[in-house]
Amino acid sequence: MSFIIGFILGVALGIGLIVGFARYENVRSKRRHDLAAAIAAFSRMTVEDSRKILPPELYPPWLTWLNLHLKKIWPYVNEAASELIRNSVEPMLEQYRPSVLSSLKFSKLTLGTVAPQFTGVSILEGDPDAVTMELEMQWDGNPNIVLDVKTRVGVTLPIQVKNIGFTGVFRIIFKPLVDEFPCFGAVCYSLRENRGLDFTLKVVGGEISSIPGISDAIEETIRDAIEDSITWPVRQIIPILPGDYSDLELKPVGTLEVKLIQAKELKNKDLVGKSDPYAVLFIRPLRDKMKRSKTLNNQLNPIWNEHFEFIVEDASTQHLTIRVFDDEGVQASELIGCAQMPLKDLEPCKVKDIWLKLVKDLQVQRDNKNRGKVHLELLYCPFGKETGFTNPFNPDFRLTLLEKALKSGSDGTEAAADLPKSLSQKKRDVIVRGVLSVTVISAEDLPAADLLGKADPYVVLLMKKSEQKTKTRVINNTLSPVWNQTFDFVVEDALHDLLIVEVWDHDTFGKDKMGRCIMTLTRVIIEGEYTETFPLDGAKSGKINLHL
Repeated sequence: MSFIIGFILGVALGIGLIVGFARYENVRSKRRHDLAAAIAAFSRMTVEDSRKILPPELYPPWLTWLNLHLKKIWPYVNEAASELIRNSVEPMLEQYRPSVLSSLKFSKLTLGTVAPQFTGVSILEGDPDAVTMELEMQWDGNPNIVLDVKTRVGVTLPIQVKNIGFTGVFRIIFKPLVDEFPCFGAVCYSLRENRGLDFTLKVVGGEISSIPGISDAIEETIRDAIEDSITWPVRQIIPILPGDYSDLELKPVGTLEVKLIQAKELKNKDLVGKSDPYAVLFIRPLRDKMKRSKTLNNQLNPIWNEHFEFIVEDASTQHLTIRVFDDEGVQASELIGCAQMPLKDLEPCKVKDIWLKLVKDLQVQRDNKNRGKVHLELLYCPFGKETGFTNPFNPDFRLTLLEKALKSGSDGTEAAADLPKSLSQKKRDVIVRGVLSVTVISAEDLPAADLLGKADPYVVLLMKKSEQKTKTRVINNTLSPVWNQTFDFVVEDALHDLLIVEVWDHDTFGKDKMGRCIMTLTRVIIEGEYTETFPLDGAKSGKINLHL
């Protein structure tokens, strides 16, 4: 009897322990889930969201002070700023006016009664001759903005810009600092970061949707005008004291030479076949400053090999942006992915070869989906630095000593004018000719291609533009072959040619590609010769050692 009672109590206790443990794990799992959800919610919070949750005393008191006084002086700011905006933005509207319109001007422009709200203030150090502030602000205003739009057919439309919502960061620079009150000579202001700009367009007394194409054209024009007139590094200068402030104006500081080499593993956007990719590159997102590559049909691993040149105005803050699209013909192109390269990460006068991972949105930090990669070669050439470096893309690169003397002499203007026109035309498109010597030294850590874990590798070298092709001998039964073979190629246009190096496994009844690498000739033009180890693309492992 005691055995039965003990058995029953043991079973009951075991079941109780199991139920208790299961309940404990469920509660623990729920707490973890709630904690993860809370952390994710905090990561998506904006400044305004945090203001609704956290007490005001946790925020710096000067923000409250600034917002309070801005609200008081806003009627006067409205009067002064409205005229300033009209004078600076209206010429830009005219500059970017779409072809369907013959005139685009303001008939009314006031900023309304609602003042912006400052949500952050910071002081930037670095320039001893200036005070630089960045003001983060948000504005949901009620401005009265009416555009007089005149179409090509002579119809004039009053179009109201309403429901404006803006968040962004303005940079204000007080420079130069002087010993005369108010202690600075001028004020520069610029839109450092545009985080969001929304507005709607409405025909006064009608519907803009009844006029096809007008709404999109005007909206694009407004955004381009804002981008070109006040978005950093563009800045507006307001003199406070008499003086020459031309040194504060935006000036080119250098050029960025970009080789768009290739992309790989692009995400397929077509249901039938493969994507037809092309790339758009820019530093400033203005229509006349953006470059577009050719479209390569039915390719997920396109090789463009195209060169573009950009003017750099502030290497410390500007970025090179690349967007890869799928060309849909008459339909709107579909974005495959985009990437960005800060110019501050480039060493002047040094070629940088880089692969950039494509993401869906540059503002989203976490994007784990594979959208492909793009291969670029970048060369930043600053102006005014005596480094002995000559940009190979510069028309002067191939001038003879006599031609350079004629061009740069004290009376060089007349002498240069006497150069034959054929020479001037030739220098516009720089052609670098010569003999390229390539030594295939060795390879390391190649992937196994045979059943016994070895391979019989050899290397194929191909000049893409001239289609010259050669190969090394086969090294049997090894994953770390040593060739030490040298090949010469006659190159007619080195700046626009590519060297493609492929590693193959030799078999009696066929051959298998193990991997490849693609390189431009820019670095060897600049440096004369170099030795480098290149990773093999398309292989699980492996690299090849070359001397060019």
